[in-house]
Amino acid sequence: MQASTTRFGKFLIKLGDDSDPIVYTSPCGFTQKSLTLSKELADVLIPDCDDPDAVAWIGRDATSKSASVSGEGVVASESLTTWLDAWESTSSTPVKIEIEFTGGTTTTWTGYMHVSSLNPSAEQGGRVTMAIEMQSDGELTRVTA
Repeated sequence: MQASTTRFGKFLIKLGDDSDPIVYTSPCGFTQKSLTLSKELADVLIPDCDDPDAVAWIGRDATSKSASVSGEGVVASESLTTWLDAWESTSSTPVKIEIEFTGGTTTTWTGYMHVSSLNPSAEQGGRVTMAIEMQSDGELTRVTA
């Protein structure tokens, strides 16, 4: 049996507005995008009670979770204002990240993120491109349906 996979266009990074309910749209222009889920850990040495001179194993406890989104692509005039408004805001932006598989299964993360960096750049003879970074502000809630 082959693995069930999905295509680039079914991995969506959506930014929300300030309406109630929130309306999410995918900014245009990405040619690469990623979601990173991280967990900070604290290390503690676990001694061997039967042999105090034995080399101790390290135990690890989770202390915090974080998520980040990065992406690159062309600067699309349809999306530049959206990105600039999110970066200029001192408040975090509502986000929805979706991965949809053939057959209808979709995993969605919803929460808030700060746009921490925008990096427009260009080379002579080429198009203007931009890299973005977003960092979570609180919990992202995951739902698979």
